[in-house]
Amino acid sequence: MKAPDLNRSLTLEAPLRVSDGAGGYVSDWQLLGSLWAEVKPGTGREAAAFAATVSRVPYRITVRASPVGAPSRPIAGQRFRDGERIFSINAVSEQDVHAHYLICHAQEETAS
Repeated sequence: MKAPDLNRSLTLEAPLRVSDGAGGYVSDWQLLGSLWAEVKPGTGREAAAFAATVSRVPYRITVRASPVGAPSRPIAGQRFRDGERIFSINAVSEQDVHAHYLICHAQEETAS
């Protein structure tokens, strides 16, 4: 097995609920750290969303493995950020039986 080319630095973020002071909450994102990754796009598609067209592209994002429960280990529901680009993580699996790398199945949405 060939080792992945971890050539992009991505920021890992987790959803955070912050009190709005009126009994409710506001959704925000908490920075967990930066990870080096290999990013490979899949086949994209377009879908209608309200008054715009949304382009959805699946990605396979490979990162070094971290122990289960570590804040540096991505999980579904979190996201990667690359500048203004956002990759929502749908699922995470180990790349091989040795668990040296994790594959994050993610999706980027772009309004067009």
